[in-house]
Amino acid sequence: MSGQLVGYARVSTVAQDAGLEGQLKTLEGAGCTRVFEERVSSVDLPAREKLAEALRYLREGDTLVVTKLDRLARSTGHLHDLLGELEAKGVSLKVLDMGVDTSTPTGKLIFNLVGSIAQFEREIMLERQREGIAKARAAGKYKGRKPTARAKTGQVRQLQSEGMGATQIARKLGISRASVYRILADLKIDSQEIEGSW
Repeated sequence: MSGQLVGYARVSTVAQDAGLEGQLKTLEGAGCTRVFEERVSSVDLPAREKLAEALRYLREGDTLVVTKLDRLARSTGHLHDLLGELEAKGVSLKVLDMGVDTSTPTGKLIFNLVGSIAQFEREIMLERQREGIAKARAAGKYKGRKPTARAKTGQVRQLQSEGMGATQIARKLGISRASVYRILADLKIDSQEIEGSW
């Protein structure tokens, strides 16, 4: 039994309305009987309510249709999470501009290859990053990330000696209360003095 074709269209901003209209026409032309649309950034995943709604709506045998992959997923990892969720529901994914449909063996193979290549590229990038850091360390040029809270030790001590409490110090210096406590502990400020000043 063939299921329903369900479309998903997305643009990042209101200024891209023409792009949204284009996606809607393409999805309608592809035979989608229901389309979920939204204007939201690809990185702002929690706010993608219509995508979540589309995923809830889909039933076994249905196909989720998008015009391009970047309209659906924010990364390869996110794409594979979505594919896993769709597969668990018995739903296929069709990407129109790639001509790929995961309901076919070829479509599944292409997606697996895309995922494998992306993972390989990430591992190479991380290896190069590690090598670069090792070389910089050997040359005495790599210092690591500057500890921002620790760099404010003098200011924390000064403000504490003026009777300012941890919350006030943290707010004033833009660091966490935990950092304030750690700095004062490193300075070996008497615990009673610390507690008494907050």
